[in-house]
Amino acid sequence: MTIHQAIASPGCGCDEQGAPSGLISIDNALSRIAALVAPVGGTEPIDLGRAVGRILAQPVRSRTMAPPFDNAAMDGYAVGVLTGDGPWTLPVVARIPAGQGGAQPLAGKAAARIFTGAPVPDGTDAVVMQEDITREGDRIHLQRRPTSGQNIRRAGSEMAEGAILLESGCRLGPRQIAACAAAGVGVVHVRRRLRVALIVTGNEIRRAGASLAAAEVWDVNTPMMTAALGGSGLCLVATAQGADCSEGLARQLEDMAGRADLVITTGGMSVGEEDHVKAALAALSAELVFSGVAIKPGKPVSFGRIGSTFWLGLPGNPLAAFVTWQVFGTALVRGLTGEAGNGAARRLVITAEAISRKPGCCELRPATLAGFAAHGREVVTFQDATHSGRVARLPETDGLIFLPAETDELPAGSLVEFQPFCQT
Repeated sequence: MTIHQAIASPGCGCDEQGAPSGLISIDNALSRIAALVAPVGGTEPIDLGRAVGRILAQPVRSRTMAPPFDNAAMDGYAVGVLTGDGPWTLPVVARIPAGQGGAQPLAGKAAARIFTGAPVPDGTDAVVMQEDITREGDRIHLQRRPTSGQNIRRAGSEMAEGAILLESGCRLGPRQIAACAAAGVGVVHVRRRLRVALIVTGNEIRRAGASLAAAEVWDVNTPMMTAALGGSGLCLVATAQGADCSEGLARQLEDMAGRADLVITTGGMSVGEEDHVKAALAALSAELVFSGVAIKPGKPVSFGRIGSTFWLGLPGNPLAAFVTWQVFGTALVRGLTGEAGNGAARRLVITAEAISRKPGCCELRPATLAGFAAHGREVVTFQDATHSGRVARLPETDGLIFLPAETDELPAGSLVEFQPFCQT
């Protein structure tokens, strides 16, 4: 028997019981991002074949109606209106392949051999599929009367000339590019690429695969975030390991802020002697919009501006950095690129196992889609705890489940919110 325990207050639940001191809720943080960011200026025309991943700056309109002429939906025979009772025997007076125009109109009781996509000749009432025809020499025999218009794709039935196919703000993927090509649009106007810079802090990190000395670890955040920022609508202008002092880090931040629309840092967000990000920001008179969100993992995540350049501070632990990028980073990029919609929208799923956890912060736990329950709702599986530094199991997961802040126990079969991982 499946249990369906409804969540009384969907979402993170932080606002209901009050977030821990100094921290704001997920939704509050997302609202502050949305209120502040606007699409970057600058657009460019680009060939359709190079436009995947880009964001439309202007709507796309059809240059002509589609199909541009009545054409055959399959291989067969074009016939006129059949009179009397069948069967019928008709002479084949023409052969019309795709790409060939100018066929003579069908006159009287006659047929034309026609192929998929070829224009039907005037006088055609239907195209009869070849499997329903018996042919003997230059004559065909029909046993059943076809329906008028059968197997004919009418001109303009897919799109009208001048019709808007895609609105401004649409991200171009294979489906959207297919529609543009069908509309005869070979060049689209898109927003310029978002310029992003990345600083990964931590004296202990070394390039993955390098030899490690005592107390050193391989760098996960640089390759992980470089991959996350590899979308066609983004341009990673600089990547650096953070300086080990606030003065040096301030110089790096100032330099990158002058070259990018968005600067991302990972780690260094606490207030210890070896955490220099906030001190560097203060030296640059940066604006801090929020610092700390009531979530697990990723509590230190912060957002602000260095002059006119936006800054997003992610935690240093790799899973926490990944999770906060998925929730806040992708929302920030959508705002800066002008992408329409809400990205990876949350939906309700059912837990496969019971959950026992410490309440206080909304927990974002990586989860795997594991099929459907009897009534059709998706079911998710997950680990029994969230560890902010562990990423070995990430490849097995599909998204994040949101465990409300006030909840300490959930039985198997409970409804929770699920946000699929998205690509920028």
